[in-house]
Amino acid sequence: MTSKLAQLYGSMVFDEATMRERLSPESFGAWKACVTDGKTLDAHTAGEIAEAMKQWALELGATHFTHWFQPMTGATAEKHDSFLDTDGSGQVLLKFSGKELIRGEPDASSFPSGGLRSTFEARGYTAWDPTSFAFVKEGSLYIPTIFCSYSGQALDKKMPLLRSMEAVSRQAVRILRLFGDTETKQVTAQVGPEQEYFLIDKALYQARRDLRLTGRTLFGAHPPRGQEMEDHYFGMIKPRVAQFMQDLDQELWKVGVPSKTKHNEVAPSQHEMATIYSDANTACDHNQLAMELLKKVADRHGLVCLIHEKPFEGVNGSGKHDNWSLATDTGKNLFQPGSTPSQNFQFLLFLAAFVKGVDEYQGLLRASVASSGNDHRLGAQEAPPAVISIFLGDELTQVVHALLEGTDHVDLGKRVLDMGLAALPHIRQDNTDRNRTSPMAFTGNKFEFRMVGSSDSVSGANIVLNAMMAQELEGFADRLEGAEDFPAALAALLKETFQAHQRILFDGNGYDESWIQEAQARGLLDLPTTPDALPELVTEKAIALFQRHGIYAPEEVEARYHVYVDKYVQEILIEARTMVDMVQRDILPACSGYVSDLCRRAQAEQAMGLSAVYETTAARQAGEHIAALQTAYQALQAAIQATPAQGELAMVFCRDSLLPQMDKVRAAADALEGIVDRARWPFPTYVDLLFSEG
Repeated sequence: MTSKLAQLYGSMVFDEATMRERLSPESFGAWKACVTDGKTLDAHTAGEIAEAMKQWALELGATHFTHWFQPMTGATAEKHDSFLDTDGSGQVLLKFSGKELIRGEPDASSFPSGGLRSTFEARGYTAWDPTSFAFVKEGSLYIPTIFCSYSGQALDKKMPLLRSMEAVSRQAVRILRLFGDTETKQVTAQVGPEQEYFLIDKALYQARRDLRLTGRTLFGAHPPRGQEMEDHYFGMIKPRVAQFMQDLDQELWKVGVPSKTKHNEVAPSQHEMATIYSDANTACDHNQLAMELLKKVADRHGLVCLIHEKPFEGVNGSGKHDNWSLATDTGKNLFQPGSTPSQNFQFLLFLAAFVKGVDEYQGLLRASVASSGNDHRLGAQEAPPAVISIFLGDELTQVVHALLEGTDHVDLGKRVLDMGLAALPHIRQDNTDRNRTSPMAFTGNKFEFRMVGSSDSVSGANIVLNAMMAQELEGFADRLEGAEDFPAALAALLKETFQAHQRILFDGNGYDESWIQEAQARGLLDLPTTPDALPELVTEKAIALFQRHGIYAPEEVEARYHVYVDKYVQEILIEARTMVDMVQRDILPACSGYVSDLCRRAQAEQAMGLSAVYETTAARQAGEHIAALQTAYQALQAAIQATPAQGELAMVFCRDSLLPQMDKVRAAADALEGIVDRARWPFPTYVDLLFSEG
């Protein structure tokens, strides 16, 4: 008997089983060959798929279709057209052709292009991605697509990701052939993203202009209680949140997102969801859907979902752990060490390529997660530092050391935890502990890239991971394919690689300041802010990497750099202008009124012969902070006016001038919050916001 969950999951997805059922064997086979072998679909097949897709969508109540794409904004975009058409006599027709399935034409000039398109050049194309399943949501058929310019340049995040997946597959298959694998035709990057987020009461959110305009609180004194008790992590889920999570799972499952895990995170009102691993393309699509549905479902429950990396100062921010590995089309995980990793030379070769790639492209990896929001989180004792390093764990570290020293590897064996209780079953202890401070940690059969920001698309990070891996595997294959003595050449390559790139391996506490100093001594890059990191995207080395593997043309890399620079500048400016607005219209009027009340009360008490110590002291303290706030926010206004128009100068100015001045404004305002009567404070405080979801 089929369970309700099994019936629900994927019920709104035009998946492989549905296609097999509704398409002719010839058309299904053609689609399958398109997915597995990269063969082009002919017009007849596309037409049959479109007709079947339309009929299926109509049965589910859809009235419209949309090409769903991922522009360089980091969000998704969609333009809906109805299936409705009319004939010459005014009769209604329901049409959806193969041409409409394969190609759409949104206005490309209205999306960020980084100079690839002039504002008067409007034409752009969306093109169906047949490797990602269509789905029905809110009365429309959603068709995942790439988005490109009139001349075919990538204007989105999906096309480069697909290119990078093909690149790493080509080179990985070459390596597998060296080890006698003649069956594998394709190697796929596998990804499992974890998504952290905050939930707060909707009415309180509406009362905070900073949250509505920027996604984070620009003001807020530390509450008497934050996360000090460490009782929220994995704690009991409150009924209101539990209902939200249940509703969210239902919506995600319907559109085929394999939501697996849910729990409370470290900070009050913070939570996490994670999905089952899938190919990188599908995982990125699913994560975009998850971020969208998190917000929509929260709204139904009178909540607002915050996905900003640092919505609240003084408590943990939110990240997105990107779990990455490679798998063959025959079902093998290439990062599975096996029971004897020291003898698994194929695994060791892929491990060596990864270590070499992370070391050589550490700046590019850092740039792939750079954003104004993530700058507040990285290195803040809640997330990895901005310095890239790799954690391998005890067993693999011993394997590497044995290779370098030419000694026999000491097998740690399968250890069992002895908890001193006979009634409990034996628990096998992993040979590798977890290191939550590491930016790139090996976790058994995958690497966990822990630096991705919670609001980011995971495409950027995975494009770089795929590209660097393709580069290193290509170099290894070139060297080994011509070797007369393959075992000897392989052993020499492994030793040479691990020897040359030891500096990137670090198993200690990444939060310790001494590590930053040690990392700099090792020659590792320390890129603490987005303006430090983004230039790594357009180095000659980075551009050559992307161009060599057909992922980005040089102009496409440059375009992204300009888009990300502008995004950083605009985000900081919006925050700065919002601060000024809140100080002028909310904080100063409220504080001035409070001081006036104090002065009137002091006069009244003194007239009665009383000391009015509280009133005079509080008024004096508040007056001093008001003066400091007045000075700070006027300086911030001047800095906003002095911000360069655009480009790198503006980006650096925002970091070096606007952000420090914003900190001064906040310090003065937060000090006032600690003095002013709660009834007069103009918006909800951290106590209100962080403890509002239950």
